[in-house]
Amino acid sequence: MITIIGGGIGGLTTALAFEKHGIDYHIFEKAPSLKTAGAGIWLAPNALQVLDWLGILDKIAEKGNTIDRISVTNQDLSPLSDTHQGFVVDTFGFSTIAIHRAELQEILLNSIPKHKITLGKAFHKFEKATPQKIKVIFEDNSSTVTDTLIGADGIHSKIRKQLFPKSKIRYSGQTCWRGVADIKIDSGFEHRGIEMWGNQIRFGISRISDQKVYWFAVVTSKPNQKDNTTHLKNKLLEIFSKFHPIVHQLISNTMNDKIIRGDINDITPLQQWHTDTICLIGDACHSATPDMGQGGAQAIEDAYYLSHFINNEENTEIAFSKFQKKRYSKVNTIVKLSRRTEKIAHWKYGQSFRNFILKSTPNKILEKKMIKMYQIEKMN
Repeated sequence: MITIIGGGIGGLTTALAFEKHGIDYHIFEKAPSLKTAGAGIWLAPNALQVLDWLGILDKIAEKGNTIDRISVTNQDLSPLSDTHQGFVVDTFGFSTIAIHRAELQEILLNSIPKHKITLGKAFHKFEKATPQKIKVIFEDNSSTVTDTLIGADGIHSKIRKQLFPKSKIRYSGQTCWRGVADIKIDSGFEHRGIEMWGNQIRFGISRISDQKVYWFAVVTSKPNQKDNTTHLKNKLLEIFSKFHPIVHQLISNTMNDKIIRGDINDITPLQQWHTDTICLIGDACHSATPDMGQGGAQAIEDAYYLSHFINNEENTEIAFSKFQKKRYSKVNTIVKLSRRTEKIAHWKYGQSFRNFILKSTPNKILEKKMIKMYQIEKMN
């Protein structure tokens, strides 16, 4: 039996991958229900290849929106970097899909047998039950005994803190508001993902369904700041007053309770993701800032590779070692590139030079990097 802690994207996708292989598992999630509010997510072609393998890509495509063009622009929407995604479709058969996180989680959850997931069970700690067994203790003092433990419990992972107490969460120096506007966007924005760069501030846009547009707003900030919700929209409108009018339109058409603020963090890369028969996946072991749009995709990749290694290897510890060896270089490259990108985007000085470099970079170079990032190895 494998116990998965965490019913987010990584945990649910891992469970579904185990289901496909016929691997015995159970998920425990602390939330009493999995109703995710307020945010969208990009599913790049690497994630979509896994979701296609799992047999749920059609449902995701139906609920989400295809992104055919990805643009980094100035605050007035004049392009700095602009890539049409036809080359991605030619290579993988599809391009990025933007979808509401709640829709994605619901599709994953409904694909897993109900008796294999327990909600409202918050992980407290683990300890040895026998030399071969792990006792998982929950905050309500109940417990379960398992052969293997998978920590899919996110950037604030309690399993990671117990396994690797010296691990550190890093604040990026930036905070982000995310919202979903109930609006039908102009046709020129329908299948386009956009990130606008201003003076140390950014604003991103992507339609996630017919009448819903996901947006995010990023500024430099001290950590752990709170908002006065009564004046929040006016504050955001003032901060982004010099941006293209679409920004004003989206903020104005978003309900206050649909705007969520969160500091942008990652974790200092770990040297090890596993100990004995306990292993971390997703944000629990390689959380990145969202600047490459790969956080969810890398957790989904983890599910794919981990399930194959466990299915193909009798010794779980060897399976975990092969999993980390396969994934380590790629995810740490993404962590570094994401952190570098968010710093470049918020440069106080040298913005003209930065913009010149972006405009001058040939699309062929960008395309080559995207293709490499989206590759998934076919496994038996």
